[in-house]
Amino acid sequence: MAASKYTANMFDAEELAALREKFNYVDTDIKGRHRLFMDNAGGSLRLKAAEDEFKRVSEMPDASEHSNELALELLALEDKARIDIKSVIFGAKTGVIYPSYTASQIMMDVARIFADHAKGTNYVTTVLEHPSSFDAMTYNASKHGCELRVAQANPATGGVDAEAVLDLIDENTAVLSCMAASNISGYIYDLKTICKKAREKNPDIFIICDAVQHAPHGALNPEELGVDMMHFAPYKFFGVRGFALAWLSDRVAEFDHYRLLGKAKNDWEIGSPATAQFAAVQQIIEYVVALGKVKDPDETDRRALYEVGMKRIADHERGLLELMLDGTDKMPGLRHMEGVTVQMDGKDLTTRDLILGIELANIPCEQAVKEYDKRGIVTFDRSASSLYSRRMLDAFGLKGVVRLSPLHVNSVKDIEEFLQITADMVKAAK
Repeated sequence: MAASKYTANMFDAEELAALREKFNYVDTDIKGRHRLFMDNAGGSLRLKAAEDEFKRVSEMPDASEHSNELALELLALEDKARIDIKSVIFGAKTGVIYPSYTASQIMMDVARIFADHAKGTNYVTTVLEHPSSFDAMTYNASKHGCELRVAQANPATGGVDAEAVLDLIDENTAVLSCMAASNISGYIYDLKTICKKAREKNPDIFIICDAVQHAPHGALNPEELGVDMMHFAPYKFFGVRGFALAWLSDRVAEFDHYRLLGKAKNDWEIGSPATAQFAAVQQIIEYVVALGKVKDPDETDRRALYEVGMKRIADHERGLLELMLDGTDKMPGLRHMEGVTVQMDGKDLTTRDLILGIELANIPCEQAVKEYDKRGIVTFDRSASSLYSRRMLDAFGLKGVVRLSPLHVNSVKDIEEFLQITADMVKAAK
C-alpha cells in the first residue's frame, strides 16, 4: 500500500502491536470471540493500566481525607492527578478543576450557574450540541427570558462553520455553548476563531465548551482559547465510567455553587474524593506522555510530551479515516463502494476526528447495526427516533446513520476486514 500524506504518519507495525497489548478486548470480546469494536465514541476501549490502577486503589479502605500512612499516600496520588489534569490534559496554568459523576451533570450545572451570572438578551449554541448542552441552554434561555439562537449545520463539511456561530453573536450575547467536535460526524470546530471573535463582539460573554468527544483525539487548551468551561469524560478516553472532569476559568471559579461553606470559594469538589478515578486518569496521562516520549525522547515538559502524544494518536487515526473512506490495495473505501453512502462527509480530513456516519442501501441503520454485530463488528445506530440523535440528523435531512468510531489501536487489517464485511452486507441486501 503506497503511503499518502495521512497514512505516512501512522504507527509502524511493531509499535502498533505493542499499543494494542495495552488495551483490553481490542480484537476479541469478553467471551473470547473475534470482534472489532467500532463504537468508541460511545465509550472507548479500556487502557489496562487505568483499569488495573482503578481496581488496586478502589480496593483500599483508607480515606484520603484521613491521616494514616496509606491515606496520605492516596492524598498524594490525588493531588498529583489534579495537577496533571489541569496542567497536562487541559494545558492550563490558572483556573480550577471540577470533578463530578458525569459530563452531562457538569454541563447542566455550569450552564445554570453561568446563566444566573450572565448579562444579556440572547444565548448562542449550535444544532449539533449534545442534549445536555442544548437542553440546558434552552431551559436557561427560557428561565431568564432570553432568545436562544442556534447556528445551523453545513452539509458539505458535516459541521457548523465558525461564521454561522459568529453571525449570531452580538454585544448582548450572554452565553455561548459550542462543542469541540461533533459526536455524529467527527467535525472539529474552529474554536480558535469562534472564541476570539466572540470575545471581540462581547468581552463579557461566558463560553462553554463540550470536549467529551474530542478529548481522546486531540489536545485540549481551554485557557489559550479563552473559554470559561471545558470538560471531558474519561470513559470515552480509555478510562472508567462514573467520572467526569471540567476546567473552569478563574473568572467563574468563585461563582456561587453548591459547596461546603468551610472550603474555599473556588472549590468545586463535594463529598469524599473518588481516589480510584483520579488514579485511572493518571494512567491515561502517562500513556499519552509515553507516546510523546517515543517521538521526542529529550523533551521533559509533560504538557509538551502530551501534545506530541495526542498528535501521534490523531495522525494514526487520520490515516485510518482515509483508508476507510478511500480504501486500500485490497478493498475499495466507503466512498467508492456500491450500496454505501457516506453522510456528513467533510473532505478536509484535518478537520475531522475518527467518526463516520454511513447509510447502507436497503438496510435501515438499526438493522445494519444488528447485522454488523452478527459478523463481529460493534457499531452504533444514530436514529431519528432517539432524543440523542434526532436534532442532529434533522440538521442534515437524515433519518438515521450507522456511526463508526474506531480507535488509534486499530490496524489497516482491521479496516480491510470491516470494509469486506460491509461490501458483503450490501451485496446480500440487493
